[in-house]
Amino acid sequence: MDTMTATKTVASLCGALLLFLLGKWVAEIVYHVDGHGQQAYVIEVESAGADTEEEQVSFEELMASADVEKGAKVFKKCTACHKVDGSNGTGPHLDGVVNRAIGGVAGFGYSSAMASHGGEWTPEELDAFLTKPSGYVSGTSMSFAGLRKQADRVNVIAYLQSLGN
Repeated sequence: MDTMTATKTVASLCGALLLFLLGKWVAEIVYHVDGHGQQAYVIEVESAGADTEEEQVSFEELMASADVEKGAKVFKKCTACHKVDGSNGTGPHLDGVVNRAIGGVAGFGYSSAMASHGGEWTPEELDAFLTKPSGYVSGTSMSFAGLRKQADRVNVIAYLQSLGN
């Protein structure tokens, strides 16, 4: 490659970089974000609960209307680690988990956080745990992100409850 070709190549790369930096500068001006993380313009929206009263359904009512079959389908997400045949997998077996002591499967190697948590797996405790396991028992080795929909959690709890002890 001769000197003129090399000069043109370097100049075109520098020109492209200059255009990129100028584009970034213009975008920062157009889409300026102030110190509070808000955009330069505000879009007014009605607040979700301002005019409408959201009906609160009790957990007991949700459990009464839970669907065991839907819970079995949602539970398939759990089968990678948990079994319901009395044998442990990566996680402890979950047959009979409802009203069992937290960390109460003999012979399973729980994390120290789970083993020292204490209490029982009541339906309410399971609901709270299944929302975000790492937020409920800080330090748990369970890497599952959780079930965001309460209907899914209630259905899974109903399914686990149907398995009995």
